Amino acid sequence: MSLIDHLEELRTRLIRMVIIVTVSFGVTYSQSQWVTEMLLIPLKKAIGTSGKVVFTGLLDKVLSEFELSFWSAIIVGSPFLFRELWLFIRPGLYDHEAGAVKPFIFFGYFLFLCGMAFGYFVMFPFTFETLISYGTQDVEAMMNMKEYLILATKVLLFLGLLFQLPNILLILGFMELVTAYSLRNLRRYLYVAFAIFAAVITPADVISMMAVWIPMIMLYEIGIIGVLLIVHPRLKKKYMESASSGESES
Repeated sequence: MSLIDHLEELRTRLIRMVIIVTVSFGVTYSQSQWVTEMLLIPLKKAIGTSGKVVFTGLLDKVLSEFELSFWSAIIVGSPFLFRELWLFIRPGLYDHEAGAVKPFIFFGYFLFLCGMAFGYFVMFPFTFETLISYGTQDVEAMMNMKEYLILATKVLLFLGLLFQLPNILLILGFMELVTAYSLRNLRRYLYVAFAIFAAVITPADVISMMAVWIPMIMLYEIGIIGVLLIVHPRLKKKYMESASSGESES
């Protein structure tokens, strides 16, 4: 394909992606009340009877549900968005390259869902209960609904992207840019980098930082195991086949 053909293909895919997000937004906005109630469950359980969720502005409920619906539309439409991305990349790959890349796209979507599930079922309850129970107990919690919904949605999206770390390490491994041994040697430096990153993106408390730092370490270790058990045997087999074919030709 020429450059013009690629640009036209890109335009077509972008238009389709906009349509997907628009349709998904219509669906999520129609269910925005249900989505809002689902996101509020971990917070309400944490505060119990010692606080309440409030909104302070006349338009807070409308604006928060509007923005929540937009980010939810990205999540709901992500399988179709991934498909459009794949259809744009596929013509530029050989068959064996496409066969190698395609599983990572579906695996990436699975990890994306795992990241959001981890945030909702594990990180939210633990973090909320710990922060609310910290310090003085004879005060009532007043949680702003708009701020919470926007923050919670962005955190879930961030965790979905964060859980792509094993996928990225597998791709780098198949590209022969890293090995399990080189990743092990980088541990001490990356752990420090992860800690700095977690401290920057979280509020100024150790608990929130640890809630991000520890999963990053676990994901990195899972990536190393994946490279060791999946990438190394495949590359070894590839080189053995190349060597045997070279010997047969000679």
